[in-house]
Amino acid sequence: MANLVSQRFIQCHDFLKENHRIKSSRQFAILLDFAPQSLNDILKGKRDVTVELCRRAICKYGLNAEFLFCGSGSILKDDDALPIDNAILTVVTDQLQKEKIVHVPVAAQAGYGGSVTDITFFKELPAFSLPDYRFQQGTHRCFDVAGDSMEPSLISGDKIVCSFIEPDSWHHAIKDNGVYVVVTKTDVVVKRVVNKIKDASCIELFSDNDYYEPFVLEAGEIVEIWNVRLKISQYMPTHRSTKNPLNKEFSILRETIDSQSVLIQGLNGTINALLKQNRSRG
Repeated sequence: MANLVSQRFIQCHDFLKENHRIKSSRQFAILLDFAPQSLNDILKGKRDVTVELCRRAICKYGLNAEFLFCGSGSILKDDDALPIDNAILTVVTDQLQKEKIVHVPVAAQAGYGGSVTDITFFKELPAFSLPDYRFQQGTHRCFDVAGDSMEPSLISGDKIVCSFIEPDSWHHAIKDNGVYVVVTKTDVVVKRVVNKIKDASCIELFSDNDYYEPFVLEAGEIVEIWNVRLKISQYMPTHRSTKNPLNKEFSILRETIDSQSVLIQGLNGTINALLKQNRSRG
């Protein structure tokens, strides 16, 4: 049987979840830098909560320490000061409560930005898992690439697997010139990003295809940002186009060296002939 502090901690967890202050138990654990399986044991009464985990939860979510440790007062210390997520990240899990990677095809992207909290919307989308250890922790999503704005890096029809970036980490987690999926209420775009959130509360988006002009997006317009981690391409280049583009430069360099070698050999022969003539005259 869990002790009283653990029982009240579970009450706090359930309250935060019911009031959409946290997205999921797994996300709650990760944001508190705590193992999700260990949190699951606490929630099931198999182990007691630690003082350090209570401290982290109090600092992160504004829980009332007096309620947590003494059972008096309200669950929240100051409801107005409690950080609320800008958008509740909806996740899909398997039977073992492990998050799956939701695939968002082009047809679903038009309504994606306005449906980020709609559980029904996500349950109707396909979901899968990947064996790579990089995709075993955190929340990941798969988007279809449409259009030619990111060619040659990304081709229309490619699928990109991305990791979620918490809004409170945007100012430092978004690296300049990295490729990201940026979601607004009305659009889903894949671009290279220059991070200006800290200084100007905006990001600048660039295409790899020079035909498309860069543009600026205010931070207040952004719903989600996903870091592109993996490309799955249906494009299989022909044998000729699989050659490394540097090979042509190497070939030219090799030809130059060969021609220079021939020239040096000819010059060496001329010098030797002149030396023989001088010796014969002497």
